[in-house]
Formats: sequence, structure tokens, C-alpha cells
Amino acid sequence: MNATDQKAIRRVVVSAVIGATIEWYDFFLYGVVAGIVFNKLYFPAGDPVVSTLLAYVTFAVGFVTRPLGGVIFGHFGDRIGRKTMLVMTLMIMGVATFLIGLLPTYAQIGVAAPLLLLLLRVLQGIGLGGEWGGAVLMAYEYAPREQRGYYASLPQVGLAIGLCLASGTVALLSSLLNDAQFLAWGWRIAFLLSGVMVAVGMYIRLTIQETPEFAAVKARNEASRIPFMDMVRRYPGNVLKGMGARYIDGVFFNVFGVFSISYLVGTLKISRTDALLGVMAAAVVMIFTIPWFGRLSDRIGRPKVYLWGSLITALSAFPGFWLMTNSGGNVLWIWLAIVVPLGILYASVYGPEAALFCDLFDAKVRYTGISFVYQFSGIFASGITPLIATALIKSGGNAPWQLCMYVLFAGVVSAASAGLIGAAARRSPLAVVPGPTAR
Repeated sequence: MNATDQKAIRRVVVSAVIGATIEWYDFFLYGVVAGIVFNKLYFPAGDPVVSTLLAYVTFAVGFVTRPLGGVIFGHFGDRIGRKTMLVMTLMIMGVATFLIGLLPTYAQIGVAAPLLLLLLRVLQGIGLGGEWGGAVLMAYEYAPREQRGYYASLPQVGLAIGLCLASGTVALLSSLLNDAQFLAWGWRIAFLLSGVMVAVGMYIRLTIQETPEFAAVKARNEASRIPFMDMVRRYPGNVLKGMGARYIDGVFFNVFGVFSISYLVGTLKISRTDALLGVMAAAVVMIFTIPWFGRLSDRIGRPKVYLWGSLITALSAFPGFWLMTNSGGNVLWIWLAIVVPLGILYASVYGPEAALFCDLFDAKVRYTGISFVYQFSGIFASGITPLIATALIKSGGNAPWQLCMYVLFAGVVSAASAGLIGAAARRSPLAVVPGPTAR
């Protein structure tokens, strides 16, 4: 790679990481706040469990609408280009998050409050649905073929930074304000900060160029007329295997990165600040472990890293929750129970995941393909996980072992799917990503 190419890919990677950070900050901020603020201000009910479930329903809606965003922006990303779609998704996500920070509560405007919150959550989901695929593709398609696992993992770091910023911002506000102040107006500051970050991200994204691989497709006039139908016709098996592989990613992250906060605060009576700091510490560790596993996937193969990562990550839920429930309120033990499973082991899945999915499709339908696989599977893998977790904890009498079994089930499904992807690649290098075909 010459100096010009290195400069270009650095610019693209920085753009992808910053944009992904902003998008994930916006999206996770909602998840962090849903179980500690929205359940009280927008979904008041006599039973705290019911109000929390209602708040998590709107959290799940964001995942339901993500496939719509993936299909829409994937279509135009494969028809027009990656860069234009990335600018649009960042704007949609940022504006929706900013407006949540200004939204009146149920006590102020009645039923209109949860309905408007639901609408803004829908817009968040649509924006992120198109964002993830575009950010990953910019890095993947610019990278040298032998380093695609590493470079495609770098935008994934945006998840860790975004989660760190979201949980860290809420933790800081929680520590500086009392509960009444935080519920009255403090939480809004975290959402309003999104406007500043979007302005920075837009400036950077407008300076990058289209990827060489897609530019070549456009130059040859080979862009697919209807990318979604082309994907379904040529890659049905890869779509199913990709969605199966995604299962543990969505389940595990939302159990340890989202649900664990309300579990620690509501069930184990740990302070909100301490719980948020544990998740934030795991996110900091992930900033370094995600690219490490991405580089490892270039050396020994993405399916192999993903298969073993799925199983080991899923099994870590048992010692993680055991340590939480037997910590006796010791904050260091609780942080360890979050940091090791989420900060280290989970990265073995999330690091190689982007390139693993990109490998499943050619450039003509790649934006549509990876967006659909990642976002559609997010409905059952991510969106409903806090709901399932809440129900399983209640069913188990506040004991977490039913939830841990669910996590293990997700890990087995993902490991099997990664194994099928690897088997197809071993049978034939063209079994995973076929060569050029007619439109």
C-alpha cells in the first residue's frame, strides 16, 4: 500500500469511526435511559415491572425499524453510492436524538408524549439501519484484501466508544445531580449533546470519496437495478447463515450492555452510577480488543474466530451473573463481572463480524446484504432481548439462570452458523462470495 492509499484509508477509517460513534451514542443512550428514566416519565404505571417493559417496547421498536432503514439506504447505497447515504443517515439519527432531549413528558402532554417518543425512536432505527452497513463498507472496500478483517473492525470500535460516551455521560450526570434533578432535566443534556457531535461528524464525512470497489462497479455500469431482489435471488443461504451468526452478538450485548444496568439497579440495588461505570469500563476495554480480534480473523480465518468466540462468550454469562449476584454489593466484583464478558470476550464476536458479513456478498449488493443481515436479525437478536431478559428474571424469582440459558442457546446457534459459513468457504473459495454475475 503506497503513501497515497494509506492516507486515503486513514481518512475513511476516521470518518467511519467518528460517524459510527455518534450513531451508536445516540442509539445506546436511549437504551441506557429507557429502564431508569423513560419508564417513569413516559410510561407511568402502577407496577414498576410493567412500566419498564413498556419502556423497553419502544427500545425494541428501534430494532424493528432498522431493517427498513437497511433496505432503503442499502438500495440507494448499492445504486448511487456509499458516501451520500452515510451523510443522510447521520443527519436523521442526530436530529431524532436531539429532539428526544426536548420532548415533553407524559405529565405535561399526556399520551402524545409516548407516541412522539415512539416516532423519534422509529427515526433512530431507520437512521442506524443504513448507517452501520455504509460505515463498515467504506473501511472494508478501501482496505487491502489481506487486512479487511482488521480495517472492517475499526468502525466497530464506534460501538464501544458510543457506549462509553452514552453510559459515561449518564453516569456523570447521575453523580453530579440528585435523583430529582436528573429526572427533571439532567437526562436531557445527554440527548442534546448529540447535536454538537453530528455537526463534527457531518464535516468529516463530506470530505471522503466513494470506495474504489463500488466506483468500479458504477464505471462498468453493473450496479444492480433492484439490489434487494438480487440479494434474495443469489444469496439466500448466505443471508440465513449471516442472521444466525448475528444472534449471539445481539443477545449478549443487550444483556450485559443494556439490561444489566436495570438489573443491577432494580434487583441488586446497586447505585445507577456504579452500574453505568461498569458498562463504561467494559466499553473502554472493547476499544482495544475489537481490532485485536479483527486482525486475528485475518490470520486464522473469520469463521473460526467467530465460532469459538460465540461459544466462549455465551458461556461467560454464567460466571458473570454468578459474580454479580454473589458480589455482596462489592463494586469491583460487579465491574469485573461486566468487563471480562463484555469488554474482552464479546469482542471475539463483534471484531470479525463486519468482515464476516461483507465476505458473504459481492460489491453490487453488499450494502443491501450486510445491512439486511445485521438489521433484520437485530429484531430477534437485539430488540426483544431486554423484554425477554426482564420476563426471565421475573420468572426465575430474580435469579438470572434462565436468562443465562437463553444466552447459551443464542451462542450455540451462532457457532453453528459460523461453522456453516466456514465449511462453504473451505469447499470452494467462490461458495461464499461468487464472482461477477449478470444482473
